[in-house]
Amino acid sequence: MSAVNDTKVQFAVFLLSGIPGHEDVHLWVSIPFCIMYAISLVGNSFLLFIIKTDPSLHEPMYIFLSMLALTDLGLSISTMPTILGIFLFNSREISLDACFAQEFFIHLLQGIESSTLLLMAFDRFVAICNPLRYASILTLPRVAKMGLVCVLRGVAVILPLPFLLKRFQYCRSNVLSHSYCLHQEVMKLACADITVNNIYGLSAALLTMGLDSLLIFLSYVMILKTVLSIASRTESLKALNTCVSHFCAVLLFYVPEFGLSVIHRFGNSSSHLLQFVLGYFYLLVPPLMNPIVYSVKCKHLRARIMRVFIK
Repeated sequence: MSAVNDTKVQFAVFLLSGIPGHEDVHLWVSIPFCIMYAISLVGNSFLLFIIKTDPSLHEPMYIFLSMLALTDLGLSISTMPTILGIFLFNSREISLDACFAQEFFIHLLQGIESSTLLLMAFDRFVAICNPLRYASILTLPRVAKMGLVCVLRGVAVILPLPFLLKRFQYCRSNVLSHSYCLHQEVMKLACADITVNNIYGLSAALLTMGLDSLLIFLSYVMILKTVLSIASRTESLKALNTCVSHFCAVLLFYVPEFGLSVIHRFGNSSSHLLQFVLGYFYLLVPPLMNPIVYSVKCKHLRARIMRVFIK
């Protein structure tokens, strides 16, 4: 019988990680995670229900908001089984195919959320910089086409990722540092040259979230320029106030996303704690906070929600 070189053994499963070295507190950590997931699912579902049942909310701004809520629901559902599985049942194993499927949906939904935030920025740009043409520019058929383009772009860019990972053998290690699968982490476990994956993954991130964030920044520059040209200070503040909720959603999404991407590619072992915090923050907090922020800051939406509870 020939000896088997351990470094050439193909792993059949990956092992996900909770909080390494602190497994005794996993059950306690699961409590806030369960609460966050419950609030995310209920909050986004309720937001979708309000927008769907109220004809006065069938406007571009709220249609984009419903797209954001759908994406947040998808992110919560795609990560909840593995995260809660670890912290509640210590279920760490995930098959390679299941891992590739999870990373596809995570990256796809993040790309769609980034595109949705861009569409919402465009909505605010038109509403503030060209209000007289708002209704003619953002018609419902055009809004539907814009949403479809965002979904198709996400699928086209992200679809190659799991196939690029599937062609590898994984023999260096099978332990992931998160409770879910990410492309930039899984590819490092392959016992092969990952240059193509690295370049494509970085290019995909730049062409989606990098480009979207740049366009959002430019839209806010134009919005700020228009607002500062308004003579009335009251009108200026009123115009800016309509952007507050979207600006909060942008910060909640992009800051941890870019931070985690940089740490994965250029970080070292000393950044493990920051990587852990950002890893959970960017998947759990935006779906939790987005419906809360928009419910508080959007006057029309807040009034509709209050009418539901007052009844």
